Amino acid sequence: MAKDDLKHYQLALGQVATGATPREHPAPTYPPSLLDRQLPPHEVEARLIVDEAGKVTEVRIADEAQVDAETRLFDEAVRAAAMQWVFAPLHVSQWAADANGNTHQVGSEERPFSMDYVFRFAWKDGKPVADASASPHAPR
Repeated sequence: MAKDDLKHYQLALGQVATGATPREHPAPTYPPSLLDRQLPPHEVEARLIVDEAGKVTEVRIADEAQVDAETRLFDEAVRAAAMQWVFAPLHVSQWAADANGNTHQVGSEERPFSMDYVFRFAWKDGKPVADASASPHAPR
């Protein structure tokens, strides 16, 4: 996954972006066939491609083509969970001021976006756990 394959939205003067926050985000399930091995912590970097309605339409996983069978199981768990995620749509509003200085909305639209996440699989108190955290980057 190339870091620059999608560009950040550049907001014009008077534009405001809201949304692009997860509403439903089930955690991945630790791969059942790996449970008895109690492997060390494992991370999967993924870019979630989200449509205008806030639904994940694609999951791009870093270096997916070169992974071994064990890593592929973690990747599949991430993809299965992330495809169920739902976001608040990315809403971009255009605002303008009239001659009296009063601001009003002159247009708005929902836009597709992508977000990078790191999914972590580990063991805690003898049980498998999995979670995700967003990268510090803004929606793309």
